[in-house]
Amino acid sequence: MGIITSHVLDTSLGKPATGMEMALELQRDGDWVRLSGGITGADGRLNGLTPEGVPPGHYRLSAGVGAYFAAGGRSTLYGCAVIDFYLAEGDEHLHLPLLVSPYGWSTYRGN
Repeated sequence: MGIITSHVLDTSLGKPATGMEMALELQRDGDWVRLSGGITGADGRLNGLTPEGVPPGHYRLSAGVGAYFAAGGRSTLYGCAVIDFYLAEGDEHLHLPLLVSPYGWSTYRGN
């Protein structure tokens, strides 16, 4: 079983993205099944995303960037940032940092 973690940084402010809604889904039999979700804390992290571990598979992690920027009175190009990824057999911990700004976002495999 693997663990998936993430944190979000607002690169336009140089700070963690506090209060962003996120959701983790697993593709099962062609459908997306929501496994967990929540709101990022003061450090930009979403704790408890996979507290019991998850099996290898095809996942997506969605972040509500549109609502986050709107709450701060800023316009944005994106409503949602979706990280579509695979958790391979033997992956014990997959960390996916998400870097956001009003007109772009990126991610990478962290540790």
